[in-house]
Amino acid sequence: MFDFKLIEELSKESIVPEKGRLQKILERALALKPLEPEEQAYLLSVEIEEDLRLLQETALTVKRKVFGDRVVLFAPLYLSNECVNRCIYCGFQNGNTYEKRKTLTKEEALTEAKYLVKRGFKRALLVTAENSKKCGVDYLTEVVRYLYKHSDLRILHLNAAPMETGELAALKKEGIGVFQVFQETYHKETYEKLHIKGRKTDFDYRLTAMNRALEAGFKDVGIGALLGLYDYKFDVLACIAHSFYLKKHYDTFPHTISVPRFRYAKGAIMEKPSYPVDDKTFKKIVAVYRLSVPTAGIVVSTREPAGLRDEILCYGASQISAESKTSPGGYTHLIEEEDASQFSLNDTRSLEDVVISILEKGFLPSFCTACYKTERVGGTFHRMAESGVMKNFCKKNALNTFFEYLNNLENQEVRERMLKIINKNKDFFSASSQKERLL
Repeated sequence: MFDFKLIEELSKESIVPEKGRLQKILERALALKPLEPEEQAYLLSVEIEEDLRLLQETALTVKRKVFGDRVVLFAPLYLSNECVNRCIYCGFQNGNTYEKRKTLTKEEALTEAKYLVKRGFKRALLVTAENSKKCGVDYLTEVVRYLYKHSDLRILHLNAAPMETGELAALKKEGIGVFQVFQETYHKETYEKLHIKGRKTDFDYRLTAMNRALEAGFKDVGIGALLGLYDYKFDVLACIAHSFYLKKHYDTFPHTISVPRFRYAKGAIMEKPSYPVDDKTFKKIVAVYRLSVPTAGIVVSTREPAGLRDEILCYGASQISAESKTSPGGYTHLIEEEDASQFSLNDTRSLEDVVISILEKGFLPSFCTACYKTERVGGTFHRMAESGVMKNFCKKNALNTFFEYLNNLENQEVRERMLKIINKNKDFFSASSQKERLL
């Protein structure tokens, strides 16, 4: 698919800083021009504090140029942890005797969905283990159809196992927005050591999952690498190469690039990351993703601590989960989180606290789902984002959905705290913008 040999060479190469080169690369990134693999590798080699600051500032400028100040909020909704695979870093792995197993019925999934809606969420990411008998395509289509019919969630995305084109087409027909599969690590030899049982042992089948999704009719797909499984430079460069491959062959960059970092899972064989990624490097990775694939949503989950998640918004992250549970039935205590989770959480703040932190950082919380109603998806979305048009839609729709959330907020004390922050920046939260309809 793409040149793994070149990626390996670039990830191992000792790059000597060259006077003026960083500035030239950042100027290209600021103009939203595609960066060459060598330029991406150069950015990943940056270590001097002043250079890292320039990297951060440029990434934030690019993010604002493309999406404005909005930060999209969502929640995962786990449907099943009954997995047939044995991935040594995952709590869902087959054979983990510490895990209580559960696959939600459609009624139980609806209970979880209604909880999220009551909390203020408008979108959810459905997450499921790989098990064609327990949670295959028939189960998923039934659940998706049921949730759209009986809950007020406006868009459902899906993180599931790779599937055949026909199965993916059936899911797309039910109205799934983004189909998401993480490669975990793009380094084949390492991948095969980490995945020791089940369909997931097939590296190439997983690598081509997005091909089949796009061929099945999906316009938006999500990719990512789990940082800590292998050398971060290799996996980040490979993930970017994957993005450019999709653009070349399917006329669209991935809609999202997620940046998960290894977290311990109860009962997992692998207790610590083989290639730890510290906070300084993590922030750099987020910035490099933003500069290399500027129109993708860069997603940071509750794997990360609260303070770092607040800070990472200034490095180009544009989507974050909040108040997450990573077990099936976790929100409504159908099963206790610590007994059935995929991994341990780090940021356990409420949605309200996350919204307040976003406001305090000078960003705009967004619960928007309008692009899926108006077919601003796939290549159309990315071209609009590149042109600078998308940020105008983003602000209007973010304001609408944020004030909708604010008006429905039951906790008046928290509501007043949010209003005080808004009143300090009246121009940004203009009254006229509140009246704009969803576009």
